[in-house]
Amino acid sequence: MPTAKPQNVRAIVFVSPKVLAVQRLELAEMGAGDVEVEVAYSGISTGTERLLWDGSMPPFPGLSYPLVPGYESVGTVIRRGADAPLEIGQTVFVPGSYSFKEAANVFGGSAERLVVAHSRAVRLPPGMGARGVLLALAATAYHAMSGGRADLPPGVPDLIVGHGVMGRLLARLTLALGFAPPTVWETQATRRAGSHGYPVIHPDEDSRKNYRGIYDVSGDAGLLNVLIARLLPGGGGEVVLAGFYKDELRFAYAPAFMREARIRIAAQWSPGDLAAVTTLVQTGALDLEGLITHTESPENAQAAYATAFTDPDCLKMVLDWRT
Repeated sequence: MPTAKPQNVRAIVFVSPKVLAVQRLELAEMGAGDVEVEVAYSGISTGTERLLWDGSMPPFPGLSYPLVPGYESVGTVIRRGADAPLEIGQTVFVPGSYSFKEAANVFGGSAERLVVAHSRAVRLPPGMGARGVLLALAATAYHAMSGGRADLPPGVPDLIVGHGVMGRLLARLTLALGFAPPTVWETQATRRAGSHGYPVIHPDEDSRKNYRGIYDVSGDAGLLNVLIARLLPGGGGEVVLAGFYKDELRFAYAPAFMREARIRIAAQWSPGDLAAVTTLVQTGALDLEGLITHTESPENAQAAYATAFTDPDCLKMVLDWRT
């Protein structure tokens, strides 16, 4: 069992809303079932992390400042506790941690080293590299379709609202699972460009009003009435809210009543969802290429977060901790 006192490590810290710093924090001591991971890459979430950054996150368990964000880390096991079965040198995905005492761990993954229970570290095949940070979003997309069930997904999108990285993962998962290509709505011209294997159009170009599964990943709380009006009437249509919404969601009852609309909220992914998408990636059924568009060093974190949150050309920003 390792007995050396862990050193301080670099971490991204949201000191307060809109105040970011790269600070050295003391790494937690390892338990018998823990591993220490040297992080190579961590992703920036434009959903939850944006709300943590600007202070608009709704009340959330454990939320306080200063905090260490991040739940999309890929690295290598460099130490292990006596009861941890992971091998030294194993590449793993880490969906956040409770590594630091000097800041809240919300979600505690954006740092150069992490201490995490071995059960939370997911083995990755060699060569995945930075693409491994996408597994959390892929698992979130899969959970939106599966509803947390272990069997076949109960819902399949035929309309996806938003063509950021989450919308693209939903569309790619739909194809990977053998379903028909969905339609995707996107208002940003730069995100409509290119060939994707499914149509990506401006909402104004679409007159269809019989969608069975509308999956909204835009985070726009004002779209619900618009989406309900596009559902298949007669109870055959469902709106799945798969984004993260800081404002109250409201809808007009009468149009929803006329369509017998179903509205489902997709919650956080489960370990089963993560295992499912990891298998799809490993078998080549789910392609993660082309989704990471920007990479920065932690020293340039201020600019990296600004780009991730404001630049429509940025699908996914990754911090490279190897330097």
